[in-house]
Amino acid sequence: MPTTTQPRYATLMVATCNVLNLALPGRDFYKGQSPYSDTEFERKVAWLGERFGALNADILAVQEVWDEDALQQAVTSSGLRYNLVTAPGAENGPGQTGAQGTPRVGFVTRLKVESLESLTDFPGEAVINVPGLGPYTNFQRPPLLATLKLKHGQTVCALTAHLKSKRPKFLQDDDGNALEDPDDPAIQSIASMRSLLMRASEALALRLKIVDMLHRTRLPLILLGDLNDSPRSSTTQLISATSQVAYDRGALDHALFNAWDAQGEFGLRRDVAYSHIHQGMPEVLDQVFVSEEFLPDSRASIGDVRRMEVFNDHLHEGRSRTRSDHGFVRALLRLRLPEQD
Repeated sequence: MPTTTQPRYATLMVATCNVLNLALPGRDFYKGQSPYSDTEFERKVAWLGERFGALNADILAVQEVWDEDALQQAVTSSGLRYNLVTAPGAENGPGQTGAQGTPRVGFVTRLKVESLESLTDFPGEAVINVPGLGPYTNFQRPPLLATLKLKHGQTVCALTAHLKSKRPKFLQDDDGNALEDPDDPAIQSIASMRSLLMRASEALALRLKIVDMLHRTRLPLILLGDLNDSPRSSTTQLISATSQVAYDRGALDHALFNAWDAQGEFGLRRDVAYSHIHQGMPEVLDQVFVSEEFLPDSRASIGDVRRMEVFNDHLHEGRSRTRSDHGFVRALLRLRLPEQD
């Protein structure tokens, strides 16, 4: 009688962390915000190092990095070893002064990196005219697309993003001075619409990249980051197209799925899953999405989502810029190993 060989799996731990303005001490980042003192910076790096160490992720997607050197110090403080710690656009080498204008996303991994691409310009289909601003043509915080190789040879792609926030986009001159009255309720509404349009344009640009990668392929893809809206919002659904699967099974091929919904160990779900608190209201902004290759009931399945966790206890300890105002989200994934001869 032939014997049935049980499949073997490799585990992959991934996490997304908005680190709240991680900058070197003494350097200005946002207008009107004082630089970190040496003491504040040491506290922030130590706190982040402790959190990174507890997460112990193979992939860390990081948002709000002003200085790559600061990210490197936080990772070093974790006591863990990583092959790559990077934040393109926030470098601190000779002649480089970190990110300017807005922070960047970072990427940390212990996996072998085949390639790392910074997505900057939108495809033409995603370019829109934002009232008062004109054509919106590129990401303010370019997402990072990493192609990674696991030890058993499987390729995995990880896409890290930080989309435009809901904060109203008021018009300013080149020096950052206001060009319109932020106390005018009509102007407030127009400024909020600008932010929505900008986030929607970024979402479409991401969506088109995802379709290009996934359509008629068997490439496992993980999307991690601060999408600045809820999983069921229009902009998040524009990126993932999860809802299309309900009436078009062919959309499985190029849709993404919230890892929270896809996880297999239902008993480990926690009722408290929010990653941010805004004006006293909990919300989910920091998310992990996966392609159908991580759905156990898909014909393309080569793995699954075992567990999702949100580390948010610090959100109730009082706001402090030496910590973060976001919870950190971690997912444990599995990928099936090739059968042995």
